[in-house]
Amino acid sequence: MDITRRVGRRLGDMGGSVRRWRLMQELRAEELAERAGISRSTLQKIERGDPGVSIGAVMSVMQSLGQLDHVAEAFDPLSTDLGRLRSAESLPDRIRR
Repeated sequence: MDITRRVGRRLGDMGGSVRRWRLMQELRAEELAERAGISRSTLQKIERGDPGVSIGAVMSVMQSLGQLDHVAEAFDPLSTDLGRLRSAESLPDRIRR
């Protein structure tokens, strides 16, 4: 997969955040990997920001850290002013929140 430098930096930032969440919860890598149902090497890839890791593995880790809802909310366009404005303009009434 060919990614831009900006995407690579953000993946590294996100991986560092996953590691910090793990450390703040005083979890060893082996413990978190087991809770998430992934291998320790996959967790290491996530924490390094490897772009080849599946989103399912990342989401499993975030669920194990108790942060899944925050991640899901970050993808919701209705959580932003622009998203709410545009949805009011373009979505049928039955889809608006």
